[in-house]
Amino acid sequence: MAINLQKGQRVDLTKSNPGLSKIMVGLGWDPVQNSGGGGFFGSLFGGGGGANIDCDASVIMLGDNDRLHSNKDVIYFGNLRSANGSIQHSGDNLTGDGDGDDEQIWVDLSNIPANIQKLVFVVNIYDCVKRKQHFGMIRNAFIRIVNPSNNQELIHYNLTDNYSGLTCLITGEIYRHGNEWKFAAIGSGTNAASLSEVVKSFS
Repeated sequence: MAINLQKGQRVDLTKSNPGLSKIMVGLGWDPVQNSGGGGFFGSLFGGGGGANIDCDASVIMLGDNDRLHSNKDVIYFGNLRSANGSIQHSGDNLTGDGDGDDEQIWVDLSNIPANIQKLVFVVNIYDCVKRKQHFGMIRNAFIRIVNPSNNQELIHYNLTDNYSGLTCLITGEIYRHGNEWKFAAIGSGTNAASLSEVVKSFS
């Protein structure tokens, strides 16, 4: 049974699951449905349903002191694979419609380069400024970790804060703790207008 986390909680990942080396990190969200004539958001932003909200999941691979060594260590829809293949992204989902994960990231913990100390999982809204979109228009956002060898869900964290007006979410972190890996439920929102803006904060 999965461990359901609250914001700020930390949990052992590999120590509690001996032999675990490969994981799937699923991120999901649902668009808030507009009613009839475009609903509240439709009228607020002019006209009918408006553009779909395109959320993008990314991983930022950090070294010592939470610093980014290279832009190649940012895994997202434009760079689906880390340099050594230890992290692979499933690709872009443009709408968030449907049940389950919207984007998936596959991580081989045993193959993460030794200089990488932390993996930061980010979800941001593509073109949010131009489209006037924010996370108040998203519901049911979550991050979960699955053991792909048996499809067992190990960790599940629902992001339940009010993120209205915010355009980027730091959902969670996987980080080294001695020879083990741990997971932290972060759930912090920012006003970053793009992934590159988030990346700069770690440079």
